[in-house]
Amino acid sequence: MNAGFIALVDDVVASSDWERELYRMGVPPQMDLFFASVDDAPGQLGAWRADQRAGILLTGDIQSMARLVSSADGITAVNLGGVHHRAGRIERLRYIYLSPAEAQVLRDLEARGVAVTARDVPSARPVPLRELLDSGAKA
Repeated sequence: MNAGFIALVDDVVASSDWERELYRMGVPPQMDLFFASVDDAPGQLGAWRADQRAGILLTGDIQSMARLVSSADGITAVNLGGVHHRAGRIERLRYIYLSPAEAQVLRDLEARGVAVTARDVPSARPVPLRELLDSGAKA
């Protein structure tokens, strides 16, 4: 992807030195890693967008993503790249597990005009939300 930076928007990670250090250990030294809480991220979006390097904006979970989209201007599309198994979640794709409440949050985002897709790697075909939520969507 040739990304020059990653911005991780997550309240727990942003408030924990230990968590931030753990994430830094998993990123190549030439790549910048930025951390922000959901409340602080909208104020940093302008700088991230202005950065000439390709970047990746990640959120820790679907609720955080929805909060960010609701509080920030100009986010018109989101991609689900990996939502892991947890009690109460249903497998939608081999890399996406959603609870009924999370599925509803995604439907609500799409109803507000945000394009919601799933894709685990950049070369994969984006799976539209409707297809993702179809009971036959397991892959």
